[in-house]
Amino acid sequence: MFYKLFSFTGKLFLYLLANYKSKMNDEIILKPIGFVKNSRKEKLDDHWSEIISEIILVDELPTESLDGIDDFSHLEIIFYFDKSDKVFTGSEHPRENPAYPKVGIFAQRKKDRPNHLGLTVVNLIKKDGKILTVKNLDAIDGTPVLDIKPVFEEYLPKGNIEQPQWTHDLMKNYF
Repeated sequence: MFYKLFSFTGKLFLYLLANYKSKMNDEIILKPIGFVKNSRKEKLDDHWSEIISEIILVDELPTESLDGIDDFSHLEIIFYFDKSDKVFTGSEHPRENPAYPKVGIFAQRKKDRPNHLGLTVVNLIKKDGKILTVKNLDAIDGTPVLDIKPVFEEYLPKGNIEQPQWTHDLMKNYF
């Protein structure tokens, strides 16, 4: 009885392990739901609050997909850093500034990330058909937008946000 149970359990474990490994290697294919239109053509890191952007939905999405979005003041924009030509996975000084400590890629907001994903909370200025006009979007002209979510107060962090002092210096001219 024990052998049969072990044999079954062992086979189940090997099956689960094989499927888990194959899932880890699966590709995820995402299609843009829209594109950014703005005056920023170059990859620059500062003064994003001066830039007003439009997010223009792709033709395949109906205008109704934005119904009710103008009841929100802020949106989360998930986008793809398509102009990033490097992938960084280790630890380095943010903005390659030796005044900042070396930190890993997941302890900074660098665009040269393993999956090149960006996430920013923006101010919604207006909606006009399939076009959202937003402020504080740190994405250059032509950037593919992967998703848009409204900001709910209940999803905001609870308690104080803690971050190293160097991040305040790094961000002083960002927006």
